Amino acid sequence: MQSNNLALDKSLTKLKDELSADAQLVVGRAIDEHLLTDFLGHMVGNAAVYVKVASAADVQKVVAWAYEHKQCVTVRGAGTNLVGSTIPQGGIVIDVSGLNRILELDEDNRTIVVEPGVLLSHLQAYVEERGLFYPPDPAEKNATIGGNIATNAGGMRAVKYGVTRDYVLALEVVTPQGKLLTLGTKCLKDSTGLNLKHLMIGSEGTLGVITKCYLRLIDKPESTCHALVGFKSLNEAIISVNEIKRALLEPTAIEFVERKVIAIGEEFVGKSFPLSQCTAYLVVTFDGQEGEAHERLLRCAQVLKEHHDIEFLALDDEQTANTVWTVRSALAKAVQASGIWEPVDTVVPLSSIADFVDYVSELSAKTGVRILAFGHAGDGNVHLCILKDDLAVSLWPETLKNILSSLYHRVYELGGKVAAEHGLGRHKRDFFLSEVNADELALMRAIKSALDPDNLFNRGSGYSQ
Repeated sequence: MQSNNLALDKSLTKLKDELSADAQLVVGRAIDEHLLTDFLGHMVGNAAVYVKVASAADVQKVVAWAYEHKQCVTVRGAGTNLVGSTIPQGGIVIDVSGLNRILELDEDNRTIVVEPGVLLSHLQAYVEERGLFYPPDPAEKNATIGGNIATNAGGMRAVKYGVTRDYVLALEVVTPQGKLLTLGTKCLKDSTGLNLKHLMIGSEGTLGVITKCYLRLIDKPESTCHALVGFKSLNEAIISVNEIKRALLEPTAIEFVERKVIAIGEEFVGKSFPLSQCTAYLVVTFDGQEGEAHERLLRCAQVLKEHHDIEFLALDDEQTANTVWTVRSALAKAVQASGIWEPVDTVVPLSSIADFVDYVSELSAKTGVRILAFGHAGDGNVHLCILKDDLAVSLWPETLKNILSSLYHRVYELGGKVAAEHGLGRHKRDFFLSEVNADELALMRAIKSALDPDNLFNRGSGYSQ
């Protein structure tokens, strides 16, 4: 055994010498703990080696080393994921956050090529300064593009524009054997064989390492406007979503949130949310040509007032709009600061949102555990925050497990899925496995086995064995 360890140490020394000058390689206990967890930090993993790569060639060398020595591989970027996808269980961590260059902007073809470590906020700012637009808009702007692709992140604008998958034209990836491949094309149409690119999108690091991203852009909308709509009940707010969509108003985003959730955000940021007398809210966004977006916003007010007793506030005052978005954007961080909690990301059919939210309220009342609801009402993506509050620490794990099991089972009953935009990771794995169709799971694992026969990439995460 000692001779094997000595051979491994020598091999690592050789690997380090072969990497780029800007790459970093750290071994064992010298690895910082924050590089072994996710955004929540509830679970900390372990790794023998951590490498922050500086080039695609570095990735190839590290993966080839892992393949040769049969070491597990966990890929991470900014570490903003909420489901434990970046928590290693031994082996090697490959950090691609250093691959953060914008490589090419092709304005004629409306495409951009970036490395996976580019932050979403940087990409959006870069293209919008040039009159272009990258529609996917997850709330965490400090997430990397590679991470967004690995989880098929959605965000508020998915209602009108779709999710990350809809803007990925091609990917350069390193396979589990260390081979560099480009999957897809910069062309908008491609029906040439199996679309292997789509296997990588949403795979959460189980099939390879993304080293380059070819993305589709569109023209930046001339105008964007928002409105805050106040309701007497959350159920009424949810029901009104389909009324907006049936009116063919083409909303860019429809967010829902309860007043009790807003109160936590207000306290956290020190700002007062408008329409404080209301029980629940929708934040509705429209964009388009100059004047078109505002016209649709006014029609939205008319449609909703025909069916509901509402408060409608156009957010055309900069200070008021800033307050609304500041409080809304801070909700997850505000809940996190309030104590121990568990984020939940689910999706149900649009027609079932109200039923699911009703079920959540009933479950909260039955268990005595606070469950706060907010999310992307326009696409069925419901976000929940389950708070421990004063529940004894010893009772929390089992209580949480039972609540999550009940929630996810109800999601499947309604025709939904356990993950809308955060992925499965390690936190949702058991709940997914308890509900997924056995034949569907077998097919997923067959694909995994074909690409990663030694099961080295993100072993034991999500659908992986």
